[in-house]
Amino acid sequence: MPDQIEAKKFPQYLAAICICIGAMGTGTVIAWTSNISDKLENGDLNGVKLNLSLAGSMMCLGAMFICIPIGLMADKIGRKYTVLSTIIPFTLGWLLITCTQHEAMLLAGRFFTGMGGGAFVIVGPLYTSEIAQNEIRGTLGTFTQLFITLGILYSNLFGWITPITVFCILCAAVPIIFALLFMFQPESPPYLIKKNKKDKAIAAFARLRGKDYDPASEITEAEMHAAKEEQLKGQFKEQLKSKPGWKSSLICFMLMFYQQLSGINAVMFYSGAIFKEAASSVKPELCVCIVGVVQVFATMFSSWSVENLGRKILLMISAGVMAFSTLMMGVYFLLKEQKMVSQDTVESMGWLPLLALILFIIAFSLGMGPIPWLSSSEIFPPAIMARMSSYAGMFNWFLAFLVTIGYEPLSKALGAFTTFFIFTIVSTSAVFFVLFVMPETKGKSFQEIQEELAK
Repeated sequence: MPDQIEAKKFPQYLAAICICIGAMGTGTVIAWTSNISDKLENGDLNGVKLNLSLAGSMMCLGAMFICIPIGLMADKIGRKYTVLSTIIPFTLGWLLITCTQHEAMLLAGRFFTGMGGGAFVIVGPLYTSEIAQNEIRGTLGTFTQLFITLGILYSNLFGWITPITVFCILCAAVPIIFALLFMFQPESPPYLIKKNKKDKAIAAFARLRGKDYDPASEITEAEMHAAKEEQLKGQFKEQLKSKPGWKSSLICFMLMFYQQLSGINAVMFYSGAIFKEAASSVKPELCVCIVGVVQVFATMFSSWSVENLGRKILLMISAGVMAFSTLMMGVYFLLKEQKMVSQDTVESMGWLPLLALILFIIAFSLGMGPIPWLSSSEIFPPAIMARMSSYAGMFNWFLAFLVTIGYEPLSKALGAFTTFFIFTIVSTSAVFFVLFVMPETKGKSFQEIQEELAK
């Protein structure tokens, strides 16, 4: 019987996997610079030289720009067609990058690919959370982060072993493959009910749950949510001021703050440069690929554990280990930059940056990577979910922009060890925030989560 039940959930897993192939596109955009930093600075891409800080920050600006429009589109034309529309900025962006003849073209390409990636991390988890049954919602919710890590590994590997133009073409292929696969998946049933398309919602449930499944209870719950959302329409400010409204907003925005100020995008954008600066005894390009492999496996474990161990414990373990990892990196760079030990000693410690960043990536992938995005799609009250999820996403990418553009000049001005110590303080404080403020949402319905927040 359990095997039969799991088999009936297969269409939900398939739909989540199809949409998350698009999330691979986000991963390729994030990690595009990680293993080609020297090539970009040397002008190997059509003779155009590019500053790494600008490359990273333009991507974040594009992602930040799309957050609010994509939320409006998701409510207007549906979750399915909104995510399919992201192929437009993805394709345009990679075309500009691949054919670039000027730095402005390259930066515009980064902006457009950032738009595609930023849209995905908003609507992808929203679609997945709406098609999933409660008991697997957390697992499917982590699929977005899992496929982002696969995209990062994809970039790490092909950025190393292929010519830069071929690499860009391979990145452009990912969103096209996604669109071809995902166009055959159903629309989100709760969205269809919200739009008074009950017959189509029943058909979508049959696709996602099996023909023998009775969706009556889920339809009733979705209708209640839709009716309540309609009733509260125009009361955004009032609902935001309610206890569930402001608590869910505080939790989501703080999780986004902790995710980005932990230093993850500095690690992703500058991983090759960090290993090179650390004078690691392992080849920097190989270090980047090793980190990518580790990230994939750690996120796979997170997909299993999020419904077994719960969100809170994973977040606390994640933040704690990340703090320890950046502390190790900070100590290493302090010894190296301040010449507190001999050069021979520094060289003998070349393994430390690799170990520290592997631990950091494992910890991030377990909790701080997937759970903030999952939380934004499951704890906001229905009346404010669409807008606040978009605002939270915009806030996340704004912080990513600050970290990306600020890491290099801050490291040069104050030393790399200072930036890593800042990351350590942020991650340490995250442990206490999650412990005392965040509720556990494992296995709970949307209604149960709202009742928990109202206490």
